[in-house]
Amino acid sequence: MKTKLLFGISILVASSLLAAESKDEVTAAAKKLGQKDNYSWKTTLDFGNFSTTTEGKVNQEGWACLSMTAGDNTREAFLKGGKAVVKLPEEGWQSLSELENASGNARGRQMLLRRLQNFKTPAEEAANLASKTKELKKEDDVYSGDLTEAGAKELLAFGRRRGADAPEPKNAKGSVKFWIKDGVLSKYELKQSGTVTIGDNERDIDGTTTTEIKEIGSTKIEVPDAAKKKLEG
Repeated sequence: MKTKLLFGISILVASSLLAAESKDEVTAAAKKLGQKDNYSWKTTLDFGNFSTTTEGKVNQEGWACLSMTAGDNTREAFLKGGKAVVKLPEEGWQSLSELENASGNARGRQMLLRRLQNFKTPAEEAANLASKTKELKKEDDVYSGDLTEAGAKELLAFGRRRGADAPEPKNAKGSVKFWIKDGVLSKYELKQSGTVTIGDNERDIDGTTTTEIKEIGSTKIEVPDAAKKKLEG
């Protein structure tokens, strides 16, 4: 009996150590990506009848460039040092404060504003996702695991502040997968589901966000003078 008990305990301990090691490996791979001189990525978000695509670039000088497409609309944004500017069809380049006060399409504008305010590079986002998992398990070259309940709720809120206008998501669940190549993060996937309240309506959410890293070391960012002037002004 004692032998079986000790064997069972040893298996549990070994499993826990492997899970912790897997999480450390993902965190290290994300850190190595963040230490590269530059890289690009493509993020696709699919939530049933709503989908977006983002092409992004980042470099060690602190610049980040985003080209965000939803339907027929594409918005270009540049970020640096906690500041951001985005190009609107009629108004041209706008700062975050100007975007907040811009006219037209209030809901779309607020979504864009939150997205820029909460922006994380893929290296930062992947490390953040890994920290919100219960554990990560490795199978071949893929690391996967479920989110904690708190982590799933936080991510499903999409950066909205909780309160009377944004109650806590219900039945929030999520899982993540990470791919690593040569010790560097190359791709990650987030699946989310639950119920969120928007205005007076509850909406069921079920979607997948996938980010693929590319052009490590060969990415170039060209910032238009008007955008640079607005951002640094």
